[in-house]
Amino acid sequence: MKTTITAKGMVVTPAISNRVMKKTQTMSRYLRPETEMFIRLRRERDERIVEITVPMRDVTLRAEASSPDNLFMSIDRALAKLERQILRHRTKLDKRLREDISVEEEPEFIEDVPMEERKVRQVVREKTYTLRPMSREDAIMQMDMLGHNFFVYIDLDSDQTHVLYLRRDGDLGLLVPET
Repeated sequence: MKTTITAKGMVVTPAISNRVMKKTQTMSRYLRPETEMFIRLRRERDERIVEITVPMRDVTLRAEASSPDNLFMSIDRALAKLERQILRHRTKLDKRLREDISVEEEPEFIEDVPMEERKVRQVVREKTYTLRPMSREDAIMQMDMLGHNFFVYIDLDSDQTHVLYLRRDGDLGLLVPET
């Protein structure tokens, strides 16, 4: 497994790098040897935030965790979230993950603190991504694994762009363009 560590607003010391490499090697029992893992460390105010992204053929696993002034705790929490994602979706991912997963773990959700409301909203980040044709079920699974509240995809049947989103009541909504 190839691990890439990047940092923003902090320096990656050998101790941090060694700790990350040691912890991520335990994930090799779930992932194929050629899998890449991208770890992004950043510091915002008093928070140490760790984002882990594992892109695979048709699925992207992503976990993010933060803790005040403790990077190592953030790393452990993010890896635990990633492991829970794999275990929760292992039947759906069995084509992409190894079949020797035998450890069960109870999910422990960490409440995210809502961001402050802004009076004037502005675009502060722009992201590009590849749209892939997929079924509605695959889009639901991908959105769930990313932990996002929406997902944009191209529908296999209609070849149109659809937006899947999480409603306030916990159900899902689907935006389909009129033709």
